[in-house]
Amino acid sequence: MQTLQRNNKHVWNKIPELTLLFWIMKIIATTFGETGGDLLAQTLKVGYGTSTLIFFGFFLIMLFCQMGVKRYIPPIYWAVIVATSTSGTTMSDYMDRTLALGYAMGSLILISILIIILIIWRVTEKSLSVTDIKSFRGEAFYWTAILFSNTLGTALGDFLADDSGLGFGGSALLITVVLALIVLAYYFTKISRVVLFWIAFVLTRPFGATFGDLLTKPHNHGGLAYGTKGSSFILFGLLIILVIYESIRLRKQRSKNENVNNHSLQAATA
Repeated sequence: MQTLQRNNKHVWNKIPELTLLFWIMKIIATTFGETGGDLLAQTLKVGYGTSTLIFFGFFLIMLFCQMGVKRYIPPIYWAVIVATSTSGTTMSDYMDRTLALGYAMGSLILISILIIILIIWRVTEKSLSVTDIKSFRGEAFYWTAILFSNTLGTALGDFLADDSGLGFGGSALLITVVLALIVLAYYFTKISRVVLFWIAFVLTRPFGATFGDLLTKPHNHGGLAYGTKGSSFILFGLLIILVIYESIRLRKQRSKNENVNNHSLQAATA
């Protein structure tokens, strides 16, 4: 029975550990999603509606690949994260700008949808743990929640930067303070780790967007003036480097674990 449980856990161990590296890669991936979404929709003038269809199609393809593998494979996993961010960026902008719902209403609609998804997930799977997903259905809920959380993060970031009066600098400072409080709450309180995860996951999206603004905005607006093309190239390169590093690290870790298991098995049968 113990062997069966270990094998089942191994089969569904398709989510990376929630380390500092995970959050760095998440910020870079979602920031790349922001600049990549703007590159296609605005710079290349494809439009929010068409861009959403293109990115959502890419999301479905990568999600199909992710759901088909039996363990965490960094290039596939992070490609899905990028896909949720690019499609989330254009989806949010389509709602807020093309449909003229506004950032506040768009954020309210998206947070309501995310809460409904999490409630259905909790009722159906009896758990919202993102580190202990052991079923196909649970993984489907996980990616649906991530898609809408990244979309919400875009709308919330736009609301804070444009409608709240805080501006990019003020919203970045506010989000940084809240994220710092979440870290403190994680280590020094008993607040649900699941709740803290989803709050942090949503907020790292607009946090990354401020980094994207720093890269894309012209010098007279306090930016580095790389534009959406240059910024997307830089962020894509950073993400590729980290994915390669993660893949090598994971391969070494798995090899080490297999050697330990083999030695244990040999000792048990000796």
